Amino acid sequence: MCTTHLLKIELNIYRVVFFWCLFQLEMARGKCGLLHVPSVYSNPFTKSTGRGLCFFHAPKYMIGSEEGMEEKLKAIAIGVNTKDKNNDFDYSMLELKGLAEARHIDVVGELTQNLPRPNHVHYIGKGKIDELLPLIEEWEADVLITNDELAPSQIRVLEEKLDVRVMDRTMLILDIFAERAKTREAQLQVEVAQLQYMLPRLVGRRESLGRQGGGAGLANRGAGETKLELDRRRIEEKITALNKELDSLVDLRTTQRKQRQKSEIPVVSLVGYTNAGKSTTMNAFVETFHPNENKQVFEKDMLFATLETSVRNITLPDKKSFLLTDTVGFVNKLPHQLVKAFRSTLEEVLEADLIIHVVDYSDPHYEKLMKVTDQTLEDLGTGDTPVIYAFNKAERMEEEVPRVEKDRIYLSAKNRIGIDELLEVVKSYIFKDYKRCQMLIPFDKGHLIAYFNENANVLETEYEESGTKLTLECKTSDAERYKEYLM
Repeated sequence: MCTTHLLKIELNIYRVVFFWCLFQLEMARGKCGLLHVPSVYSNPFTKSTGRGLCFFHAPKYMIGSEEGMEEKLKAIAIGVNTKDKNNDFDYSMLELKGLAEARHIDVVGELTQNLPRPNHVHYIGKGKIDELLPLIEEWEADVLITNDELAPSQIRVLEEKLDVRVMDRTMLILDIFAERAKTREAQLQVEVAQLQYMLPRLVGRRESLGRQGGGAGLANRGAGETKLELDRRRIEEKITALNKELDSLVDLRTTQRKQRQKSEIPVVSLVGYTNAGKSTTMNAFVETFHPNENKQVFEKDMLFATLETSVRNITLPDKKSFLLTDTVGFVNKLPHQLVKAFRSTLEEVLEADLIIHVVDYSDPHYEKLMKVTDQTLEDLGTGDTPVIYAFNKAERMEEEVPRVEKDRIYLSAKNRIGIDELLEVVKSYIFKDYKRCQMLIPFDKGHLIAYFNENANVLETEYEESGTKLTLECKTSDAERYKEYLM
């Protein structure tokens, strides 16, 4: 082996050792890591184009979960108060802190500024940026969280001036959704929303702006695309692939809806602001009417505890039944990327015969949260679907519980108080097509006796010479179908 080859090998060894030491240092600082790539373009942050292990740089806004950290990250919350009458700024900032807590981030300070509109360059004014610099050092803040969605240039300018990670409200919500998504459909929906958010925020520097050479040998037949353009194209291809997989799941959900419509079983949908108690209300119904079945959904006192749509068949003692659905909770300034990605899930509400709007009555801002939910429903196009209001957690307000005032029911889902009253109001809406009648069924039509015993509320059974006489409550459609047996 010649001396030149030996020198090259020795040089390559030095390079490997140098980069490995650099990698260990950067990984300890949380700026990079090793990632297993299962397929091409499986992660837009990697520089890999195939399977195996690859080196990646972590974006500044990618924050690990609490399980992966010894202590919570510290953050400063900042917001611009534009004095908008339609926006409760103080509550919005309070909610921002709640979102940060849900993402395992400890908000150690807050800075706000009154402006007619956010600064288009760096969100807040230059003076407030000067105020932030010593506060970041004093409070040892790791990240800056803004109360509004920022433009890519605003994030870049803030990070350069303050030398700290910057997350806007949309990033925070997307991060929470990514952590809470359990089913394949929810994971796909969140990933599509994240990539759509990331696409216009890709930033190229130095080698990322250099173009690939084209042609063979020394003949350059075109400048080619930049590294930045290549990354964008890969993300667009990834979004297309994910949407294709998501469409197949959406088709399955559509088929299930059509089957439910054929069965003519009424659909009741639970909607409301996040953490209002929708899942708790569903579990109250399940435990009341199906106590021996393990069909409870996950519930926890936290924002966006569940993202998946759950459907339960509630069968009542009088043989009447309805489907109860629980959808993802709403939040103020819900990112449009999520609304678009979760539209197929939210469309469950459009198929409902009745909507139960669950409200956290103990929240001092509950009227504001009701408006956010009502606006979201209007945007979805619920139209003339009737809505009743379940004011949950009413026991905390030292008021009479349960209480019914027309289409408003005050209850405590956790304590299972007011569920029967809520059910009576639900029945008054969805079982209007039931009628009380009498039928005389010939003895040779025994299968009809079995049908009505299973699908109607048989109040009395008598046996006469010409057949079996039933006094029952049944669907109007069944009465019309078997009208020849009506008495």
